Amino acid sequence: MNASYLLLTTIIILLVAFLYLSWIFVSNEIENKDKSKTNRRDFLYTASYTLGAVGVAAAAWPLIHQMNPDASVKALSTTEVDISTIELGKSITVLWRGKPVFIRRRTQEEIVEAQNIKLSDLKDPQDDKDRVKKPEWLVMLGVCTHLGCVPLGNKGDYKGWFCPCHGSHYDTSGRIRKGPAPTNLEIPKYEFIDNNTIKIG
Repeated sequence: MNASYLLLTTIIILLVAFLYLSWIFVSNEIENKDKSKTNRRDFLYTASYTLGAVGVAAAAWPLIHQMNPDASVKALSTTEVDISTIELGKSITVLWRGKPVFIRRRTQEEIVEAQNIKLSDLKDPQDDKDRVKKPEWLVMLGVCTHLGCVPLGNKGDYKGWFCPCHGSHYDTSGRIRKGPAPTNLEIPKYEFIDNNTIKIG
């Protein structure tokens, strides 16, 4: 559920609870006082509480509604990439939400190498099959998990990616193997629309 609508629902529930408690309070006041003297005052209490609650809701709605992203932001939340021209062993970099995304078409050698690594040898243990939807295609954020630099492809001790800023080495699955980076390169949400198109986001 959208966070703004969840917030609005919470506010409405609190307003209903407030009105209910106010009604109980006024009812008790009516019972404890002389009706001939307090009917007008009780009516004013109830009317004031009701108008106050309506006013709070009316004032809160524009604030909550402005939290929703506009159409341009929603359009940028996903991007479709044509991968039909990427050759085996080659990579491309695309921008998604202002961040680089590496899309690599791995060779059979790279796939086998990534799949045969022992998890006990990894700083951030993760199977290759858990990082890809199709073994041939690796899609990941091109942002080093140490300090946010952009690693270089086909570099480093593990034939994957190398971050020259502080010396982090990633393998052909984008997993950290050596250096200060604490975790593997992040895998974004993506899906294959067809054999030639990937939708990121």
